Amino acid sequence: MSEDAWRGVAAEDNEDIDRAVGVKLKARSRALLGSLLRPHLARVSVTLLFVLLENGARLTGPLLVAILIDTGIPAAVHGDFTVVAWCVVGYAACTVASAVLWASFLRLSNIIGQDLLLDLRQRIFQHAQRLSVSFHETYTSGKVISRQTNDVDAIGELLEQGIDDLLISTLSIGSIAVILIVLDPWLALIALTTALPLILVGRWFLRRSNEAYRGVSGRTATVIVHYVETMNGMRAVQAFRREGRNKSIMDGLNSRLRGVARESLNVVAVFTMTVRLIGNLSLAVVLGVGAWRVTGGSLELGVLTAFTLYVRRFYDPLDDMAMFANSYSSAIASLEKISGFLEEEPDVPEPASPRPLPAYEGGGLAVEFVDTEFRYRPDTPIVLPTFSLTIPAGQTVALVGPTGAGKSTIAKLVARFYDPTAGTVTLAGVDVREVADPDLRAAVVMVTQENFLFSGSVADNIALGKPSATRAEIEAAARAVGAHEFVTALPEGYDTDVRKRGGRLSAGQRQVIAFARAFLADPAVLVLDEATSSLDLPTERIVQRALESVLADRTALIIAHRLSTVLIADRVLVVDGGRITEDGSPEELIATDHGHFATLHSAWQESLV
Repeated sequence: MSEDAWRGVAAEDNEDIDRAVGVKLKARSRALLGSLLRPHLARVSVTLLFVLLENGARLTGPLLVAILIDTGIPAAVHGDFTVVAWCVVGYAACTVASAVLWASFLRLSNIIGQDLLLDLRQRIFQHAQRLSVSFHETYTSGKVISRQTNDVDAIGELLEQGIDDLLISTLSIGSIAVILIVLDPWLALIALTTALPLILVGRWFLRRSNEAYRGVSGRTATVIVHYVETMNGMRAVQAFRREGRNKSIMDGLNSRLRGVARESLNVVAVFTMTVRLIGNLSLAVVLGVGAWRVTGGSLELGVLTAFTLYVRRFYDPLDDMAMFANSYSSAIASLEKISGFLEEEPDVPEPASPRPLPAYEGGGLAVEFVDTEFRYRPDTPIVLPTFSLTIPAGQTVALVGPTGAGKSTIAKLVARFYDPTAGTVTLAGVDVREVADPDLRAAVVMVTQENFLFSGSVADNIALGKPSATRAEIEAAARAVGAHEFVTALPEGYDTDVRKRGGRLSAGQRQVIAFARAFLADPAVLVLDEATSSLDLPTERIVQRALESVLADRTALIIAHRLSTVLIADRVLVVDGGRITEDGSPEELIATDHGHFATLHSAWQESLV
């Protein structure tokens, strides 16, 4: 087969793949839309009734005008104003009824739309919280924000305006087509011959606008991602003078967004121009033929007047349908992205039949790794080769070793941020994959180096460990970790707002608040992942004293480079290349004089001199 033939086959394969992907995206989007609309079907039915009645009232007007011209005015010339009166009153009644029905439709449809958007926002937010840590490490927060804001807004615009236009336009076009045929079949044939070119133009518009708005939605998301990343890293941006580079990146992203937005607007402009051109040409032909027939006596003037009014109303909704198609293309692109996000499944799913953990009343829970192996993805290298490890209840174990050795991965398996690729991790003999998430989070608490504080008071952030805690319990937890003194020195004490990400507190103070939060949670297993690395020496001394009370009566894993923290452990595990190379008490490992931990201890002692 020639190279050109191969290219043709490849192109056909790509088209088949694109077509299959497009079908899947549409089916997924329809399923999401159906699930959103299902609870509101009764109210949707009422809105449709309002639309049908309003359409009937509005389209009755031109018929009354025709009756007035052809029957009412000749009768009035001879002194009979009955028909004129009925036509005027009927026209006024139809106008009032149309306005009332339209207002009722708008009110109810807006209620449905806002309820639907509320449901969608809640789904996105709740699903984002349900997804695993591994997902959020690859799917940036800017993309999640784009799904929650820009994409939801696009759907909201369709619900608030586009659906109204579509319903009215569709009903108007269908009803008017029937009325035109009833009024005069020959003129109707002339007017409706434009249907074929309009259908072709409409199909072209839908295809091009869908492609354009997928591009707009994607480019908008990249702009939001870059903006969020810049704002979150503002300290680093200003410290390393990256403003110019970030501006250059944003200029490029904005330029590409402008390009795809212009393309989408050009598609709308071409469609609108074509529809208006076809409509005006059709109206001109109808007027010409109709006037010739009126002069010949084969058509009444009132019928021609009503016919031209209806023809005008027949094409006017097409502009509205263009706007709807514009909103629809934007919304469908957003709906595809949202449905894809909601289709993501957690890597650590909730167990179908959860098992309870043994009652914890102090002493901690035993942690055991049985033939455990881990890699982050099937296509990535093994991080933790197969190993087994038992940590008795109540024991404090320190994990030391070089950066990237796998220490934090071991801790994350205990907290079930990830599931092992092979083997099991158990708490008191229960596989963590069989423990309900609320029970696991209550039993295992992890304190990391970059502990996050939420905007709000110090007390609120400590109470994160136990939302039902009283102020006395919160203060007792702060005292236990040595935080009470600096907290009471703040302007409003425990009611002081820590501001965004705890920016009002120092890194060391934020870390101590995280310790208070963990102490208040009173977990069976406590994991400290570099939790003392942000502490200055005075704060470290406070925390070192507090750790004795924090670690008491519970199982603990400590990951730290500071040996002052490691030495309080009952047992030290040296991890290198994902393997445990040394295991023993601090004193036993120091006594070897040749092991990795002994070398670290000697270097640490020399640094203190």
